[in-house]
Formats: sequence, structure tokens, C-alpha cells
Amino acid sequence: MRDLDEPRRPAPCESERTRLDPFVVIGGDASPRDQRDLMERPFFSLSKSPRTKPILYRANDVEVQVFGMPKHGMATIWDADVLIWAASQIVRAENLGLTTSRFFRFTPYQLLRGVGRPTGNQQYLLLKAALARLQSTVIATTIRNGEHWRRRQFSWINEWEEMSTHSGRVEGIEFVLPDWFYNGVIDRSLVLTIDPAYFRLTGGIERWLYRVARKHAGHQRQGWVFEVAHLHAKSGSLARASDFALDIRRIAARQPLPGYRVLIEREGRSELLRILPVDLSTVPVQKLVNRLGRSGARVSADQAQTLSADQAHQPQLNLWPEQQNQAANLESNIDSNSSVLYGVQVRRSAGAGFRGPVHTTIAPHPTTSTAAEEEPSQASGGVDRVPNSERSKR
Repeated sequence: MRDLDEPRRPAPCESERTRLDPFVVIGGDASPRDQRDLMERPFFSLSKSPRTKPILYRANDVEVQVFGMPKHGMATIWDADVLIWAASQIVRAENLGLTTSRFFRFTPYQLLRGVGRPTGNQQYLLLKAALARLQSTVIATTIRNGEHWRRRQFSWINEWEEMSTHSGRVEGIEFVLPDWFYNGVIDRSLVLTIDPAYFRLTGGIERWLYRVARKHAGHQRQGWVFEVAHLHAKSGSLARASDFALDIRRIAARQPLPGYRVLIEREGRSELLRILPVDLSTVPVQKLVNRLGRSGARVSADQAQTLSADQAHQPQLNLWPEQQNQAANLESNIDSNSSVLYGVQVRRSAGAGFRGPVHTTIAPHPTTSTAAEEEPSQASGGVDRVPNSERSKR
């Protein structure tokens, strides 16, 4: 018999939900919020085709490993909309003085509307598939490892359950978020507001690039500069560097990123991508480009490059039906989930020729500010490059 004063130990198969108070999502819109750590590291597949090859990323003292299960595949950057929505609801509730929890209770309608998607039966089925991928994907990382260096391992959703009537009518969904993600949201210094137009971006690489732009360039007038080879490593792409660079050039030609303008430049043998903030709007506008200083930031990463262009640009599945996204989608078919594999050199792009900076003028829409948080101001702007030691190997 258990001593009444002894703390109760949960049964091995007991649900976490029995030990947590539910956070019931309230109605109304919430400004989209993204978690900073997820915005620049390769935590998700950028491909719409099922992905099981792991991501193995290392940069300085940061490691990220992501494993997808064969049955469901790795969670995609479109599945990450669920986490963005969850972060947005947590921040909104806390702003209203409400108590939040890792244990979410909501209706599919609330989530689908929150990420700008239709609310029909097909979208609901796709949402369930996304939840399955989020739960089955396993992440191990040293990010936010605390006072003592350690590695955390978790899934994006610990558990989830559909609540329905005997007739089959769905009344709601419950899921439990991992501590690592929840703690990274309730710490407001680790959350950024993003443009609602993000949800309308159709390509995996352009979605990832927007999050990188928001994290690094923010609203700094001087913006940020990356070597394209460095972006390739940060993205975790399996595609050859030349194919990845071609996709970046296509994005620069179309200028789809809300609130940011991207420009291709050359410096010696290096191809650079400049990311400049423009007036907060859902449509990029023509802006004069100032020369940027350099912060001297360095990231060390190795990159595997094994796929041909044909292999990297296969037909893909999407969490959301393609007919809902009418914009040109030139770069989304690249299979960019793979990994920064240890011990493999980064090679310079040798593919499509450089065409110089592309200047595209688009009539601006009225500014629609989301009162986004500012990045710490850096008068010199910034640059991220592949280290010289890596460059000399190539």
C-alpha cells in the first residue's frame, strides 16, 4: 500500500495530460509568433516529399539532429505552422493575463483559420497527418543546454488525441508540447513576430529563407549578408550547392519574401546574398541598397552534396493542397532535408552562371505593421560566411 504522504508516481503508460491543466484556446486572431531557435537551424524538412534521411547539423558548439520515422517521414516546414500557431496562442493568452500550459485543447477550425488555410474535410485530414509527423519526428540538440552542457531529445508533440462523437463528428484535438519548445516560447526574448503573409509562401526554401531573414536581419536598416554556400549548410539541403544557389537566384528574381528584399552579389569567388528589410508590408518593394558593413560572424559547418538536379527536384506532397497556393513555385521542389554530415567538406557552387544583382520593382501595398519585435541593432549590419579554413579545402 502506498503511503499517503508519498508523492504519486505516474503509471508507466499514463498520459501526460492527466498531470497537466489544459490550456483551452480562446477565440480570436493572434499575431503570428515564431520561436527564434527554430528560425535559423535545420529542424525541418524543406521538401514536400516524405523524408527519412536524418539531419545531422553542427556549427561551433551547436548540434541539431533530426530523425524521421519511415511510416510518416520527417516533420516539414509546413508542419511547423502548427508550432507557430501554438506559440502565437501562448503569447496572446499570456498578454491577456491567462494561464497557459503545454497541454493544448482546441478545434481544428481554430488552427486552420489561424494559419490561413481552408477548413474543409481534406484540410482536416492533412492536419492529422501533420500531427503524426510532428509526434514521430525525434530531435536531439544542444541549443539552450543550460548551465551544464547537455543534449536534449524530444519530439515536436509528445502526444495527441482526436476527440469525436459516436457519429464521427470531431469536437476537438488535444496535444502536449515538449518542455524545450514551451520554455522557448514563454521566454519572450526567444520569440519574434512574423508577417502573416509567411503562411502564403509556397516554397520550402523561401519559407526557410524568410525565417532566417527575420531572425538575422530583423528590422535593422543595414540588414545582413550571407555567403550562399553558408546558407546551403544552414539549410541542411541534400541538393548540390549549384542547384541550391540557382534556387536562391530564382527567389531573388521573384522577391517573394514579405518585408525583405534579397540581392545577389559577388565578392571575389564568393556569391553573397544581401537581405534588407523594407517597409513592413505583405509585398516587397523597390528600395535603394546601401553598402553593408561586416560583423565578421563565422559559422563552421560541413555539408553533404549528393543529389543531382533531377533527384533534388522531384514531385512533392504538401501538407496543404497546392491549388490553394497559386503563386509561382520554382524552388519548392528541392529536397532540402538532409543534413550537415560530419566530416564532409563544403564545396563551392559550380552550377548555373551568375547573372548579377536582380532589381525587381513591385508596386507597394499599404503598410500593415505587426508591431514585430526588433533585433538588437548593429550599426555594421552583418555577414555570415563559410570559414576560410573550409574554403581552402575546396
